[in-house]
Amino acid sequence: MARPDWKRPGSPIGKKGPRKANPIYKRRSRERWSDQDVRELRKLAKANTPTGVISLKLERPQAAIRSKAQREGISLGPTNRSPYNRRAKPAKRKR
Repeated sequence: MARPDWKRPGSPIGKKGPRKANPIYKRRSRERWSDQDVRELRKLAKANTPTGVISLKLERPQAAIRSKAQREGISLGPTNRSPYNRRAKPAKRKR
């Protein structure tokens, strides 16, 4: 007889551990965003902070941070890269 999925070795279902018990980045999920939270998100995004670090600092899931940033019009992309490979072309050499 076949084993249920959760009893198979290597199955993530039913596992316990630090990521399942009470992870920091899920403590405030489904909680309303305060004005202070949005200000902090803007400040961190402007400082070019990665989304994972922002999620740990604001104690919210990464998906919540991405969606809130999109709704507020905050760019999470790196500020030091030009879009669509629009780099300046090298100058032509004189002969």
